[in-house]
Amino acid sequence: MKTKIQPKYYPNAKVSCASCGSEWTTGSTVPEIRTEVCSNCHPFYTGQQARILDREGQVDRFYKRLQVRQDYVAEQKSAAQAKTSPSRLLSELGLGAKAVAALNRAEIVTVGDVLSKLEGGEKALLDIEGFGRKSLIDLKKSLRQMGYQLPAAAQEIEI
Repeated sequence: MKTKIQPKYYPNAKVSCASCGSEWTTGSTVPEIRTEVCSNCHPFYTGQQARILDREGQVDRFYKRLQVRQDYVAEQKSAAQAKTSPSRLLSELGLGAKAVAALNRAEIVTVGDVLSKLEGGEKALLDIEGFGRKSLIDLKKSLRQMGYQLPAAAQEIEI
């Protein structure tokens, strides 16, 4: 064992309780110890536990926290569903004004309309006047970024 690495031991360390003010001596590595609660005033040892219990029980507090968590999860789920809603307007996708105007002229206003049109393949959208390949690529890219599943017919690039 190395010498002079052990802390100094105080056989008569003074212990004092901040709650009840009682004092006693014990052995310790510090000369003076101050505690907040001791065995003389702690409710567990004195039998007065009912005095410090909260008005609400721990089970009630747990259920409140659980309800807050469930509300948060439900809110997140509804936000995710609203993000991938088929009734979302195309103007919210960040497409160019010319592409959105061309789709509006063809009476395609929502994402659901675009997805149903894409089920027939890319050619169905490319046949719309004023809507070209670049607009189609941007449309598909923003739909994927928002979490929409494109139809299988729209996955393949037709030339």
